[in-house]
Amino acid sequence: MDFDGFYRDTSRRLLRYAYGLTGDPGEAQDLVQEAYARAWQRWRKVSAYEDPEAWLRLVVNRLSTDRWRRIGVRRARAAAEPPPAPVGPPSEDVVVLVRAMRELPEAHRRALALHYLLDRSIAEIATETGSSLGTVKSWLSRGRTALAAVLSSEEGVRRVH
Repeated sequence: MDFDGFYRDTSRRLLRYAYGLTGDPGEAQDLVQEAYARAWQRWRKVSAYEDPEAWLRLVVNRLSTDRWRRIGVRRARAAAEPPPAPVGPPSEDVVVLVRAMRELPEAHRRALALHYLLDRSIAEIATETGSSLGTVKSWLSRGRTALAAVLSSEEGVRRVH
């Protein structure tokens, strides 16, 4: 039997088998691809076996076992490290600012976030958004004006309560 015929006859079964071992369709495809690559490299020898498909299943088993071993090592390493320090809740100012930003048009909100939170220049924002420099400047100007209005009305609401 030639390799192409062998592949056509066995690939679906082997993929189902690998999926049963891993529970992950993407991982199963990777294992099967690697197993067939190894079979193709050794096809003269593998094709002479009484059951070449059994050899493929053995390769998939070993690759799957190696995968689980790597996952176990990563878990053990992660368990040995101290947990990250808890992150505190956002301050009241941050909550108010985010609430106010939600009131702005998306383009203004995006420009303000890129400029003030990520320190992007006007030219970088223009490139990222596919807009002109003048448009970005307009978004920033209008966004700051609208943000100031929303925040001042928020301040008035907080004073009343």
